[in-house]
Amino acid sequence: MDMPSVLKCICVVLARLFSAEVLLRMHSVGICGSDVHYWQHGRIGDFVVKDPMVLGHEASGTVVKVGSGVTHLKPGDRVAIEPGVPRETDEFCKTGRYNLSPTIFFCATPPDDGNLCRYYKHSASYCYKLPDNVTFEEGALIEPLSVGIHACKRAGVTLGSKVFVCGAGPIGLVNVIVAKMMGAATVVVTDLSASRLQKAKEVGADFIIQVKNESPQEVASKVESLLGCMPEITVECTGVQACIQAGIYATRSGGTLVLVGLGPEMVTVPIVNAAVREVDIRGIFRYCNTWPVAIALLASKRINVKPLVTHRFPLEKALEAFEATKRGEGVKVMLKCDPTDHNP
Repeated sequence: MDMPSVLKCICVVLARLFSAEVLLRMHSVGICGSDVHYWQHGRIGDFVVKDPMVLGHEASGTVVKVGSGVTHLKPGDRVAIEPGVPRETDEFCKTGRYNLSPTIFFCATPPDDGNLCRYYKHSASYCYKLPDNVTFEEGALIEPLSVGIHACKRAGVTLGSKVFVCGAGPIGLVNVIVAKMMGAATVVVTDLSASRLQKAKEVGADFIIQVKNESPQEVASKVESLLGCMPEITVECTGVQACIQAGIYATRSGGTLVLVGLGPEMVTVPIVNAAVREVDIRGIFRYCNTWPVAIALLASKRINVKPLVTHRFPLEKALEAFEATKRGEGVKVMLKCDPTDHNP
């Protein structure tokens, strides 16, 4: 193929890509722990920041322009943004597990820029129209909420489940919300922070345990004592070795432990204890196919994520917002990117 033909093919491919995208005026962007980690340390595992990168992946905004191939959105539509977009239709996409695609684009994961900015371009297929009764902030919170939906599905939470959630940060809290919505009879939450545990009670936790110097076995014993039995399901949201150990010891024989929190690559865990009691240990990586479910739940008022937002900053004060998140102030810090509209 000669050079003019190659250039023509490239132009055709690019035209098709742009025709399937939308330009958004960003409104609300939540700060995630991963954003802070990249800002502070420049890497998370194998993902290393090598060039300047825009942060932000918990987001919502308003459609400004649409590509020629976009038919389900129009200028003025309010949308929530799913940050992970497959670059190719590989084996994972074909089975509906596109979150596992090794070449997936993901906002604010090196080398992909995020959406903490005034205007942002994204695949239209991964922008979801928000109903009138769902706010921009709720739309932005669909991203962390999706982690809870995916985790609780992987865990098999159902009517009457007794659930132990390790950690009362934003991800632990959304797991509490989702577990209760899916029918969990009782949810117990552990954390070091008394204020975060009170927030867990506010969003639906039945019991809370403030962990101090207890051993993992002692934490497990406290969980069993409060529930009156060992929980069938544990959702570990910290990534801390001692918490993973407590999760294994606490989970009922034949139950399921889902690892949501990301900690060090290597941890020491009582794996034989889990094996001989047939405790299933499952991992999750982000989420997939969750935005339509989350929007339906928010629109129907089956769940309430509004209490999660405790701080708001204009985009111009992003550094202050990141500092507040780093200090662990509140729960979810929200940045407002539209200078003409700082409403939720």
